[in-house]
Amino acid sequence: MKTFYCYNRCSTCAKARKWLKENQVDFQEIDIVKTPPTAAQLLKLIKLDQHPLKYFFNTSGIKYRELKLKDKIDQMGQQEASELLASDGKLIKRPLMIEDEHFTCGFKPDIYQTEWQE
Repeated sequence: MKTFYCYNRCSTCAKARKWLKENQVDFQEIDIVKTPPTAAQLLKLIKLDQHPLKYFFNTSGIKYRELKLKDKIDQMGQQEASELLASDGKLIKRPLMIEDEHFTCGFKPDIYQTEWQE
């Protein structure tokens, strides 16, 4: 089962949800702010080494700017990054879609087409 972590007040998440429903993709929706993925779940994805750490962060978010993460991510370890991301769902680039060891952060219709079309 695909897990769709999203934030209800996020327009990008709304577009992704609409795409998933229109393309009849089965998914379980979880509020990324109320119930963010655990540090262990995020570390597992990060360790797959498919993307740089920055890929996982909501770089346009207020908290990202407040913490000045732009200057810190390159020196951050995987464990530290996973714990930080798990501490605040708004730090995670959303929506986050996961199925086993397959995942995407953010929403681009062409990527969803190739990655999540059933």
